[in-house]
Amino acid sequence: MLATKELKSESLQLLREYQHDPSTTLRNKIVQLNYGLVRKEAHHWINQCVESYEDLLQVGSLGLIRAIERFDMTKGHAFSSFAVPYIRGEIQHYLRDKGSTVRIPRRWQMLQRRATQKSREIQTLYNRQATDMELAEALEISLDEWQDVKLAYRNRSPLSLDAPMHEEDNGATSLGDLLPDSQYRSFQLAQEDRIRLQQGLVKLEKRTQQVLEFVFFHDLTQKETAERLGISAVTVSRRLKKGLHSLKQAMANPSTD
Repeated sequence: MLATKELKSESLQLLREYQHDPSTTLRNKIVQLNYGLVRKEAHHWINQCVESYEDLLQVGSLGLIRAIERFDMTKGHAFSSFAVPYIRGEIQHYLRDKGSTVRIPRRWQMLQRRATQKSREIQTLYNRQATDMELAEALEISLDEWQDVKLAYRNRSPLSLDAPMHEEDNGATSLGDLLPDSQYRSFQLAQEDRIRLQQGLVKLEKRTQQVLEFVFFHDLTQKETAERLGISAVTVSRRLKKGLHSLKQAMANPSTD
């Protein structure tokens, strides 16, 4: 425990020095101190793709370097929490660019099927969405493992920022259109913008969030989304407009906390 605190303290000191004097030597020292973050992410992905562990480490290190270069100590964030999305994003971009198929373990495939069935039962009985805790208990697994299953399936079907959402009065709109810098699209999107977009989705009302996820994550039509959620197509259209408006505001006025 003491060693971990000492490493964090040393890392922060080097980050502070790097912000004033961004030298390659300092950056390499920071990479070495935080290399465990890269190893952890590489271990997570090695069982879900066909790429080598060494390649994942190399790509993840690029994400760590990007995090070092963009980290702002004045924001008060822990560096590890800031760096992990960069590392993970770099690996995900690499896998998608390579066209690597994400492998879902057979056990997780079985758990996902059971979870889908349980979700339908709860929706039918109580007219609401099942909670993660309810599904984990029904599957007799820990909440952490259920979160891993969800993450694996979400990464297999990544958020499409270019997927169009047609509106009669506004023409075609995509999530990518909400971003402040039009040069970023799809997997070339700046990681901090991807994070802000995901954070904006989480803050929406549950049903509005579900509508956006069905349309943009799963490429369903508005009619298919309405049928899946048991609501009218008009309600889906209203939820889409409301959600996109909220996301646009969130992207234009990012939170400073």
